Amino acid sequence: QVQLVESGGGLVQAGGSLRLSCAASGSTVSSYAMGWFRQAPGKEREFVAVISSNGGNTYYRDSVKGRFIISRDNAKNTVNLQMNNLKPEDTAVYYCATSTYFITTISGMDYWGKGTLVTVSS
Repeated sequence: QVQLVESGGGLVQAGGSLRLSCAASGSTVSSYAMGWFRQAPGKEREFVAVISSNGGNTYYRDSVKGRFIISRDNAKNTVNLQMNNLKPEDTAVYYCATSTYFITTISGMDYWGKGTLVTVSS
């Protein structure tokens, strides 16, 4: 069993930055790939970024490439999402999740956090 707790959300103006963190506990998360997903009001949850278990591989959705950076610290059991040049369309609840595999699908994730809200004003 893995518990995930996100933090770092908030209100920011367009063009600003936020850093989200996800603290994991309950198991050896260093063996899991970890991902970030988001769900905007009235929309379905979507993939944002994923990082492999050792941090050597990352993958992003096209709309955040060059603006978001995913990283992890296995010694601290944390994964971070640095979000730069934020846009109003980035407004959503952001969730972190773990998976046995380096994948991007919602159905492939094993454990989820409860999310943290990011609001970007124009």
